Amino acid sequence: MIRRRLAALAVAIGVASASAALAQAPAQSSAPPAPLPPNDYGDAATWLCRPDVHPNACDVDLDATLIAADGSTRVQPFHADPHAKIDCFYVYPTVSLDPGVLATMKAEPAETTVVKQQFARLGASCRLFAPLYRQFTLTALAAAMSGHPLPGSAGARPTTPYDDVRDAWNWYLAHENHGRGVVLVGHSQGSGMLTELIKREIDGKPAQAKLVSAILMGTSLVVPADADVGGDFKSIPLCRTASQTGCAIAYSSFRETNPPPENSRFGRPRTPEPGMIAACVNPANLAGGAGPLDSYFPAKRESIAPGAQEAPIWAKGKTIDTAFVTLPGLLTARCERTPQFNYLAIHINADPASPRTSELVGDVQVNGQILRDWGLHLIDANLAMGNLVEIVQRQGEAWTAAHP
Repeated sequence: MIRRRLAALAVAIGVASASAALAQAPAQSSAPPAPLPPNDYGDAATWLCRPDVHPNACDVDLDATLIAADGSTRVQPFHADPHAKIDCFYVYPTVSLDPGVLATMKAEPAETTVVKQQFARLGASCRLFAPLYRQFTLTALAAAMSGHPLPGSAGARPTTPYDDVRDAWNWYLAHENHGRGVVLVGHSQGSGMLTELIKREIDGKPAQAKLVSAILMGTSLVVPADADVGGDFKSIPLCRTASQTGCAIAYSSFRETNPPPENSRFGRPRTPEPGMIAACVNPANLAGGAGPLDSYFPAKRESIAPGAQEAPIWAKGKTIDTAFVTLPGLLTARCERTPQFNYLAIHINADPASPRTSELVGDVQVNGQILRDWGLHLIDANLAMGNLVEIVQRQGEAWTAAHP
């Protein structure tokens, strides 16, 4: 039970905290170990999703039940686009419960679940690529947070997860891209890895021409307070229309009624920088202002972290047989900027008279206590998944038209 609670606390591990967790691990010997050998990303087993490999973690049931405000329901079948003209490359967040500092290269239920929640639905707009990588585990961070860090894995380096992501990206470019546009998609630790990848391998380099967009959820992408470009990226601006390409969407979500507290982990730069803020781009309204969220939630208890809350009764008297539910009109979002924070504020359009639920499940909780500093980190992707599918579709059309 203690391990599960600590794991829930560790969900939002990013590049800096992941490296710190490894740095705290007691050394196994005075001599640094030889680095781990690189993965062979030509091996299909190193990918969760790859379009030439079936079955894969993206070949899952994504049908949803649409529940209207009056409680009526209808099934919304999901259809992937077998002729998608662009690609999506995804790096998943911290989910591994493997026992060591670094995850193995074996796909466990934690990895396949998060792909289902955060990425597979984008198959309606793009071909899907999701590499496995030796991420820093929830286990390692939980141990470090408890004051008893794990011994370092033989060959583990603070750069190991990034090195894997970079190697997968380079393999993809060399063997699968063939001049196609690509959307980079990440959450939490995955967003941190992609931010580094963009800085080192894409921003201002030839690969930038292939960038349709970067969707970086659950992270603090640094931008100037009054500009859309600068900070972490030197030549990649924030997205302001769905026809704009070569841009970035970044946000961290909080309930409107539970804004980021003083100790928040999100909504501000990781280290204070004068004139800099954390980016917030509203997927429900890229231009700014409020907009309706097109959310997709698992119909039954299923989360990217241990100890998930039970799913609510979605609609009184209704049985839900699909894998997901979508609730049009229930949620809206806007970017809220304060002197300290810049975050995606989620508003519930609650209707006590409606047979449809007005409950939003997604907080990080320990012993029934909501940890406000995490916000709605667990469901950053679910909240806006339908919006993101549409944005990727429109951006892909714009990029393809400009690159016949």
